[in-house]
Amino acid sequence: MIYLRDYIMSAAIFSFFSFVWFGWAQAEIVQLKHHLWLGICAAIAAISSIVAGVLSYQNFHTASALAKFNSFTWYLIVFYTEFILGLIGALLLIKFKQSPAVPAWISLLVGIHFIALQFVFHDPSLYLLAILMLVVSALAIPINHKFKVAQSTLVGTSNGVILLIFAIFNYSRFLLN
Repeated sequence: MIYLRDYIMSAAIFSFFSFVWFGWAQAEIVQLKHHLWLGICAAIAAISSIVAGVLSYQNFHTASALAKFNSFTWYLIVFYTEFILGLIGALLLIKFKQSPAVPAWISLLVGIHFIALQFVFHDPSLYLLAILMLVVSALAIPINHKFKVAQSTLVGTSNGVILLIFAIFNYSRFLLN
């Protein structure tokens, strides 16, 4: 069962991380017009996150999948595992002079973590989110080599858009229930 509070909290979290990915997308951009568009997308994501955060606060008393026995524990295990692996992998990539691959590495872990979180929240849409982020991760290096687009730009923009779409999707599920 998927809970109303989980929909809006997911919208808040997805919007926030959309904002983060759009910020990361700007790391290696030179042209001002690209910064402008990514900045507008980041602003939309930030506003969306704030609105969803307020709605989450207002609905905090309602039921959540995390209130079920062991769900919150599994959520924390998934989160901390992802964080630790992300940090170790990023440090190793930097050490071996492969820092441009860090965004793809983080995207890969985030995609995998959505598969694990589906078992916590029982929300099949997380499988689609995982697949999309894993595809972005898998294509980042070949596209970078073929088209000379910075991985931070490619992965950041793609994941920013994907997460913002999923935030809007969860807004709609919240509002329609």
